[in-house]
Amino acid sequence: MTTFPVHSSETAPEASKPILAATQEKFGFVPNLIRVFAEAPAVAETYTTVMGIFEGSSLSDAEKQTVLLSVSFANECDYCMAAHTTIAGMKDVRAEIIEALRSGTTLPDTKLDALAVLTRSVVETRGWPTEVAKDGFFAAGYGTREYQEMIVGVALKTLSNYVNHAADAPLDAEFEAAKWAA
Repeated sequence: MTTFPVHSSETAPEASKPILAATQEKFGFVPNLIRVFAEAPAVAETYTTVMGIFEGSSLSDAEKQTVLLSVSFANECDYCMAAHTTIAGMKDVRAEIIEALRSGTTLPDTKLDALAVLTRSVVETRGWPTEVAKDGFFAAGYGTREYQEMIVGVALKTLSNYVNHAADAPLDAEFEAAKWAA
């Protein structure tokens, strides 16, 4: 079995060191999955760049976390579910919303539920969501801008979910309380 390295700032390729330093500065620690990304500087740079773009989208913090948790749920990524559960809590996403996202059940907020349903449908159908999911999304008050921004979140989380599926990054102590399994 191939083991993916979990780099430190000392062992990472030179091109990844500034990304690890910026992550440390931003979060106060470097999550293990980012340490795995460091092996391939193009992946580390892509992830952090697209995350910055997604963070700048018109979606609210709750909507962004709904997208990221919905993708991670659909892709059964235990690491990303734990990480984004923790982040969602830090972003003041209501506990009952987070719990519904973690269990794949109906969210107690109809607008966020429409977003979660569409996001999971996009992932499960490889970009060809059901008409019911699309209609529910637009009926909830979202537009084509938010649809496209949701796709950015899908691309971002698909990258991290797939790398984690290959690497099986060890869960950070910071995310341990939110441990999740499909």
